[in-house]
Amino acid sequence: MNTNRLSKKIEEALNVQMTNEAHASQVFLSYAAWADNTGYEGIANFLFRHAQEERNHMMKILEYILKRGGKVKVTAIAAPDADPTSVNDCFKKVFEAEVENTTAIYKVVKMSLDEQDWATWNFMQWFVKEQIEEETMALDLLAKIQIAGGEKANGDALYTLDRDLEKTPDDARSAESVTADNP
Repeated sequence: MNTNRLSKKIEEALNVQMTNEAHASQVFLSYAAWADNTGYEGIANFLFRHAQEERNHMMKILEYILKRGGKVKVTAIAAPDADPTSVNDCFKKVFEAEVENTTAIYKVVKMSLDEQDWATWNFMQWFVKEQIEEETMALDLLAKIQIAGGEKANGDALYTLDRDLEKTPDDARSAESVTADNP
């Protein structure tokens, strides 16, 4: 008896997204190592935590595939691109990685909608919401480096930014949580 509740197409898409999340984890791990080697321990700490969050996303998808009776396919992860050339470049790359991941998630959501796989569509809504937070976090990083001077940020500004990011929470505040009393 076939107990797989996922179509082959959805199963494959989820496996691809699982690998995308693993790749994102590797990318942030790479950026964190670069930041640490460059002396930005606070930025490194922030990125190391973010790398672990991406790995947790990978595990959510893996577990979902298994719970739906599908087959998990663990595949090779592409190496991250070249190290950032600056903090500004690092934050730009973080934003680009998040936008790329959002696009990939939307493809799975659309596929589940088209196939009327409501369980997968519902499951993927968590990732849609998460990507709003992820992109907001990336935009906040870009805004911080721009305030610090972008590519021309001086040592004092970079030091302050590095110290601030060491203590920055990993989660960005969702637009859905904003009220007139709590802007």
